[in-house]
Amino acid sequence: MSFLSILFALLLEQARPLKQGNPVHMGVRAWVRWVVRNLDTSKHHHAWLAWSTSVVAPAVLVAGVHWILVWSLGWIAAAVWSIAILYATLGFRQFSHHFTEIRDALVAGDEDVAREKLAQWMRMDVSALPRSEIVRHVIEHSVLSAHHHVFGVFAWYSLLAALGLGPAGAVLYRIGAYFSKYANRPSRPSTVPLSPALQGVANFAWHAMDWVPTRITALGFAFVGSFEDAIDSWRQHEAQFPGDNNGVVLAATAGAVNVSLGTQESADTRQLPQPVHLRAVVGLVWRTVVMWMVFLALLSLARLLG
Repeated sequence: MSFLSILFALLLEQARPLKQGNPVHMGVRAWVRWVVRNLDTSKHHHAWLAWSTSVVAPAVLVAGVHWILVWSLGWIAAAVWSIAILYATLGFRQFSHHFTEIRDALVAGDEDVAREKLAQWMRMDVSALPRSEIVRHVIEHSVLSAHHHVFGVFAWYSLLAALGLGPAGAVLYRIGAYFSKYANRPSRPSTVPLSPALQGVANFAWHAMDWVPTRITALGFAFVGSFEDAIDSWRQHEAQFPGDNNGVVLAATAGAVNVSLGTQESADTRQLPQPVHLRAVVGLVWRTVVMWMVFLALLSLARLLG
């Protein structure tokens, strides 16, 4: 059922992607902010309570609905529920429009438009970036977005679905990602600052949640790209920056497509990022998706035959 649920969710997301500011995502944001506003007291145990209420409680609710549907209506209703949850939590179209707009601007030679679109996406000043740095930022942000919106969701969904919890893993991962992002948002005069205790809990929990998925994503990039270069780049990065989850994904990407990314020592031996590498990264990501789907299909077939 996991294979079919992911397949239909991806097809549905490609055909009718969720719009920005849709009720589901806005509801999650409002929920997290309400919980933080009411439970952040600067105490460590309250920080854990806020994180658990924000992240774990919705996942438990989703798992509960899954089992109610299984017991009352059967596995088909539960599969529809899983497809709906996956449709809301994973997908390329939640970020790929930024990538497409910047790529098209670079191909057309309009670097000013590319900088403008990149600044809107990353919310940073990119006015002084040269062409290669624009491409580098696009590749890095796109690969990390693909991991957080697709491959990390695959990993957590597959794990908890195998334990009989339905799509709870997808909800747990995506809300955990948003909670970490929200806890580390830049301070503004109009917003109430979050306590260091809550920021520490958010960072610790997100690092623990994403540790295995990042390495699965890196391994997938190695399998479908240049395996030896990806693994060597990954190993060098781990030696320099142990525990850097995002860096593992970027290091594997750099080795897999032979492009200079991040702060690797071997970066000077690779090609500077160019628009042609954008196509290579798209191919890398889609081949990894196909690898995941084949893997899940084989697992589903083995379960049926077993």
